[in-house]
Amino acid sequence: MNYKEALEKIDSLLVFGSKPGLERINKLLDLMGRPQDELRFVHVAGTNGKGSVCNMLACTLAAAGYKTGLFTSPHITGFGERMQINGRQIEQNDVVALVERLFPLVERLRADGEIITEFEFVTAMAFDYFREQSCDVVVLETGMGGRFDATNVIKTPLCSVITSISFDHTAILGDTLEKIAFEKCGIIKHGGNTVFYPQQAEVNAVIETAASERANRLWTAAPIESERTTLDGTAVTCFGTELVLPLLGRHQLMNLSLVMSAVSALETAGVKITPEQFKKGIESVRLPARFERLSAKPLVIADGAHNPDGMRALSGAVDEYLSDKRIVCVIGMLRDKECLEAVSHLRGRVAEVIATTVPDNPRRQTARELAQTLAPLEMNITPCEDPHEAVDTALEKIRGNENAAVLICGSLYLVAEERGYVAKVLSGTI
Repeated sequence: MNYKEALEKIDSLLVFGSKPGLERINKLLDLMGRPQDELRFVHVAGTNGKGSVCNMLACTLAAAGYKTGLFTSPHITGFGERMQINGRQIEQNDVVALVERLFPLVERLRADGEIITEFEFVTAMAFDYFREQSCDVVVLETGMGGRFDATNVIKTPLCSVITSISFDHTAILGDTLEKIAFEKCGIIKHGGNTVFYPQQAEVNAVIETAASERANRLWTAAPIESERTTLDGTAVTCFGTELVLPLLGRHQLMNLSLVMSAVSALETAGVKITPEQFKKGIESVRLPARFERLSAKPLVIADGAHNPDGMRALSGAVDEYLSDKRIVCVIGMLRDKECLEAVSHLRGRVAEVIATTVPDNPRRQTARELAQTLAPLEMNITPCEDPHEAVDTALEKIRGNENAAVLICGSLYLVAEERGYVAKVLSGTI
């Protein structure tokens, strides 16, 4: 089996969709010898900010000398992004070895009527890989929800982190913030530490109750103010040391404060990180598709905001960094998202919208469908089915205008595809 064939094996499980529940993955892990039980974790759940928080935590732990695993999803640059150790993506030959060893177990369970989903299999792969590599700590991002998320088979983590909670996946997680928060708080285990950032009162109440009922020490993140900010980064003071946060937007300051509180919680569990190590770790963070500047001339920004809360954060960043620019926005979103409410946050902030189709996803909607959905916003919207053509059109519209920018946003699947395409176009390789 080669790498391409291994990825095809993994992708073949996508047909089974997403099925919350822990019974199936527990049966798979039993056959594997329960590798997750030999690891220590920081577990992160929430609606928005999980990827940023996980990457900041992983970089900080690595800077402190810990062999740190990082599990995130979905990937942007390639499958290896989902499993990293100290910033190094899993090698292709390791992916092949894992699939060759573990996929027969999936087929064995299927023969018994147990269907393993793609996310469950990849999560199990990650546990096995991190155990095999003897990681000191693993930063573990949930996929969807928390209580019945495949990652939630672990024992009490060193720390549970709850990021911003808002409406997303309501058909599965519930139609109120209380219900969604309850699902996210499923990662809180008895006798641990829980870190959260104060948000809506109803969300705070659910988190505080869950932490109390499960005898957790609750760590409340405090606001952080920026000292200065540009498209090159934001200067802040943390643990008495000034550093530059590479991730842009005020919402990233909230994420940074969660990381600071998590570091304090980890110290009580014997995981020590000095202010100098914290600074080194944070300044080393590089995260694709989080208000990422793909090019300075022409100015092209990519952001994976795909729900109302994410778009609200994106609009804040647009106000802060692009308020003087004429923005042409390329956007594609999946059918099960709150598209109208989400994109409403960009109204008045972008001059034109090119609606396009998210590539290779069964939940995608066509560009024309998206344009029709957004019609009540009365924005200047043009449908363009081919995402590459949409980007080409946007770049042409700002050609020669230094006071203009292209913003590519919406589904992470779209942003992942188009950020690579933009690099090729601007380098002249296409």
